[in-house]
This record gives sequence, structure tokens and C-alpha cells, in this order.
Amino acid sequence: MNVEKLKALYKKYGLTKEDVFKHQHYIIITRSGIDKIQGISGIKIKYDVIKCETNFAVVKASTEHLETFGSALKGSDFKTGNTNSWYVMEMAEKRSMSRIVLKHCGFYELGVFGEDESEDFKRK
Repeated sequence: MNVEKLKALYKKYGLTKEDVFKHQHYIIITRSGIDKIQGISGIKIKYDVIKCETNFAVVKASTEHLETFGSALKGSDFKTGNTNSWYVMEMAEKRSMSRIVLKHCGFYELGVFGEDESEDFKRK
């Protein structure tokens, strides 16, 4: 990981200790940090619902030059799903937003992920 580049991105987007935390092998940016990055960068995101069912949803997020997907599968544990929330569409949208913002702004290439991308990424 390029620590100097990461520090420069933190400064550019005004991220604070509350916006970022270390999780086992990754650096995680919180939901509020993602919102801050999107606002400062002015990223315009277009969402397309690929699939929306009671327990499963997939959302495509697109910008002018990028696209990515977020999905959510309701399950009682991580063997049967990737969220314990009944709000699967909202989780899929938040995941796609986190991914497109972090990709667009150069965080993904440094191994940084969004808090919403996995139930495992929640701050302890």
C-alpha cells in the first residue's frame, strides 16, 4: 500500500479519524466518509436495478467512465447470505455507491473498502 498516496487522498477529501478505521487486513471508510468523498468530488452516480426480489437485490452504479455492482442476499448467517438486514435493495444500493466512489477517487487501487461492502467490515 502506498501510504503517502493514501494520506494525500485523506487530505484531499477531508477525511478524519471518524471516517476511517483499520479492520484486520484492510482500511475501511465509513458511510459518512463515503458521503463526504462523493460530495467533495462531485461524482454523479446513475443507478440501475438489475434484480429486486424479497431476499436478493443487485444494483449497478455508473459514472461517466466507470460502472460497478452491489448486491445483497438476506440470510441468517454468512453461509446463506451477505446481509442480516431486510432492506436488501438499500444495502445493494449502498454497496454499489461505496464501490463506485472508492474506485472513481483512487481508493480501491490502494486496497481501501467501504464499510457497507460487507457485514464483516463494521467497526467493532
